[in-house]
Amino acid sequence: MKTMGRRSLVLILLAAGFFFGLGFFLRDLVLHGGFWAVQSFNGHLNGTGVAASGRVLDRGGAVLAQTKDGKRVYSPDLATRCAMLHAVGDTDGFISTSVQYNFRSELSGYSLVMGLATPTGKASGNDVTLTLDAGLCRLAREKLAGRNGLAAVCNYRTGELLCMVSTPDFDPQNPPKDLDTNKAYSGAYLNKVLSSTFTPGSVFKVVTAAAAIENITDLDSRVWNCNGSVVINGNRITDIGAYGTLHFKDALAKSSNVAFGQIAVELGSKLPAEADRMGFNRSFSLDGIPTAESVYDVKSASADQLAWSGVGQYTDMANPFHMLVLMDAAANGGTPVMPYLVKSVTSPAGLPLRVGAGETGPELIQPSTAERLKGYLRYNVTSQYGESLFPGLAVCAKTGTAEVGGGKAPNCWMMGFSSDEETPLAFVVMVENSSEGSVASAGRIASSLMTAAAKLAG
Repeated sequence: MKTMGRRSLVLILLAAGFFFGLGFFLRDLVLHGGFWAVQSFNGHLNGTGVAASGRVLDRGGAVLAQTKDGKRVYSPDLATRCAMLHAVGDTDGFISTSVQYNFRSELSGYSLVMGLATPTGKASGNDVTLTLDAGLCRLAREKLAGRNGLAAVCNYRTGELLCMVSTPDFDPQNPPKDLDTNKAYSGAYLNKVLSSTFTPGSVFKVVTAAAAIENITDLDSRVWNCNGSVVINGNRITDIGAYGTLHFKDALAKSSNVAFGQIAVELGSKLPAEADRMGFNRSFSLDGIPTAESVYDVKSASADQLAWSGVGQYTDMANPFHMLVLMDAAANGGTPVMPYLVKSVTSPAGLPLRVGAGETGPELIQPSTAERLKGYLRYNVTSQYGESLFPGLAVCAKTGTAEVGGGKAPNCWMMGFSSDEETPLAFVVMVENSSEGSVASAGRIASSLMTAAAKLAG
């Protein structure tokens, strides 16, 4: 009897282990079956090197990628292929933030019941339609004119991402043989909008301005005297020129390091608290694709280092997608509608399998602060950059010239949004190592993109 009891116990434990393992397998099949199915070793199912046969389309229905005659092919237009590279992706899957990489399961037509096969026994892919406009992306690439940089535009009411371009790029249909050895293609696999961080320069003054609004009660009546530099902790904080006596809105419009360096020191620990609130030191995501974290860390900073951090230098780093979300938040009273990329996923029979939508993100700016920031950023344009840069769009914006060292020209930023309800657009543009200045480089690109995007919004 004891022997029978022991044998029964062993059988029970084996059965329990079997059913536990089966349950674990079935759970993983439900959660990750699509990922397993689209591994490259299943490429034989559709005749390609990857198991993703479906089409990728832009918002207007233009085909950006599809499988023909057993091969993955892209738009017939070279400029479109290059402009959409980082959003659509490459056949080999090296661009890991792309749609072809992250939506392989959807593109393959995988289902839990049928796997990669339809009832006819053949692999059949779905259509993934993006929110991006191919024409707007081509325009961004054209205006970057071979320079390294990035551009992104979104509708801040709906969350639709209309433009996302990163350079350098390459032709995914005919990848250059020296892609991995030619320095001209350095970083070509990287979508800089999502996966890179850069010294922000004066666009960070939007963060310092928000902290000042919330913590300096007499902010608008205060004045700062700018003689071209100020010494803090034995080190000199410099401006391009001597701006004289400045009220706060003019200090922001002229982007005075002297004024904002002193403001940063006055704010002290309240500045990093505001940076954290506004999204620094954490990642965002675009349809589940994580972004790089913007970084603001002044824990061990001296007073002069804190001053430089307040004007966007020191060790500050900003992710461009985060900066776009920040402008989205400022336009929406402090709480962003998070940008999204996939407009829909549709079966070969035309059945909608997924419909994208912008979701409300975390509050990044207090509503009253967002309203005052909007006024200051609008003043930047009317008093400094010129209304002619964005005709009829009532744009609120901030430029930034970020020193990168090493004898290189600075990176030039512009980010902002239209306060006109008929054109609810936010943007971020950055041109690397530009000697033209922020308005002349990033500003002109932003101008072209906003003018073109306004037609889409209308």
